[in-house]
Amino acid sequence: MNSYIYSALKEFKRYRTLGQKTIERVPDEVLFHRPNQEVNSIAMMVKHLHGNMMSRWTNFMTEDGEKSWRERDGEFEDTVKSRAEIDKLWTEGWDLVFHTLENLKNSNPEQKVIIRGEEHTVIEAINRQLCHYAYHVGQMVLIGKTHLDSRWESLSIPKGESKRFNEEMKGKNKR
Repeated sequence: MNSYIYSALKEFKRYRTLGQKTIERVPDEVLFHRPNQEVNSIAMMVKHLHGNMMSRWTNFMTEDGEKSWRERDGEFEDTVKSRAEIDKLWTEGWDLVFHTLENLKNSNPEQKVIIRGEEHTVIEAINRQLCHYAYHVGQMVLIGKTHLDSRWESLSIPKGESKRFNEEMKGKNKR
């Protein structure tokens, strides 16, 4: 597999895991909570990510990534009402991302693809999506951390644990 595609796939999987663990950890009311009208709930972000993923990754190499059937503005309407619906949207979107990336292993990363009428190399288009998803997953994590406060379990290296973590990693890498 092309080393860039492999690296991107690994990072997408990392962000999926961060978002998934956040969704699993928060109670239902947090999934739908909006502190004010300018802030999206986790449910709304999942709905938006799903819409983006379905549009961008469907026929990635052959069609404009902004599909005519996408209703982007509707992605920010508060219509998702259950954890089951969140899980369905989350899984369906990410499955398409991974399926598409896995099928790009023999493609030319410099080949051009179109997003909203603008040319991008495959690398540029993938980077654009990776950054976009990391942005929203970070928002989801922040909402989870804010609501769970001291009950939040770190998704990375817990505060004050860097030295122990680094020593542990050095030990693993020596084996």
